[in-house]
Amino acid sequence: MTITEDTRPALGLPQIQSLAAPDMDAVDALIRRRLSSDVVLINQIADHIISAGGKRLRPMLVMLAGRAVGQAGPEHHQLAAIIEFVHTSTLLHDDVVDESSLRRGRSTANALWGNAPSVLVGDFLYSRSFQLMVELDRMPVMRILADTTNRIAEGEVLQLLHVHNPDTDEAAYLRVIERKTAVLFAAGTRLGALASGVDEATQQALYDYGMHLGYAFQIADDVLDYSANADELGKNLGDDLAEGKATLPLIHAMAHSDATTRERLREIVQNGDAEAMPEVLAAIHATGGLDYSRARAEEYADAAERALDGLADNDAVAALRGLARYAVQRSH
Repeated sequence: MTITEDTRPALGLPQIQSLAAPDMDAVDALIRRRLSSDVVLINQIADHIISAGGKRLRPMLVMLAGRAVGQAGPEHHQLAAIIEFVHTSTLLHDDVVDESSLRRGRSTANALWGNAPSVLVGDFLYSRSFQLMVELDRMPVMRILADTTNRIAEGEVLQLLHVHNPDTDEAAYLRVIERKTAVLFAAGTRLGALASGVDEATQQALYDYGMHLGYAFQIADDVLDYSANADELGKNLGDDLAEGKATLPLIHAMAHSDATTRERLREIVQNGDAEAMPEVLAAIHATGGLDYSRARAEEYADAAERALDGLADNDAVAALRGLARYAVQRSH
């Protein structure tokens, strides 16, 4: 691993997207080609969720990690498409499990077509990702992705165990984030490095970056569920509360409220009482739950940036640093 002192400022999101645009155009074209099926309903549902917008952050991480330590080409594009198919599959499954009706400002697939088609098309995307993976015929790639998808499935079940559970503490919450969010970020950045042919230490540095970034991103996302503008966020505020999920702002509030308030918050979590949002917000503000959660997200973002300190300075590394800042500063 080449060690140099980073001298470039972190890039902002528009600069990052511009830098990654040629690669992302190639990734999007590949996704479109490999998404197609002769089963019309698969095409309709897959196209609905793939075309819903979003920043394509996870496949972008594959490309930026590859370019941070070398060149990037068709193998990186295919790995990025695999990561996006895995992610999209989890979104379809999540929306069914959570009974969500809105994602990125649009109706969810399960709201439009029903639960069964959404689950089955999610399965199609998972299996398509494995077809793409096998085409690369690289055992380290298959091992990383097999382990990652298995851990994501564990995370889904683990989160289910904590639904309507007022005893969920910060450690349990972080275990869910690791499996549900951070492992896919980390797989993407490690695979980008692997495809660039770098040594194990450099792969590990980018894996660590992705893992810390995933934590920062998800904690910041959970803060937004209690603080964002609903139109900007693209989903209903208070969805986590309605689903009986105790995320960090509420976990902190329950741990630091007086006994009466704590008991009321526990009852709200158990019932998934979205109508009690004003009470929950009052308790979160009274205990500094949002500030605490933002500080935790910042800690992970800082750790993500530190993981890059041993890499040679270039535009892609500056972009990765910028994404660490963006993760905790965004409004949606």
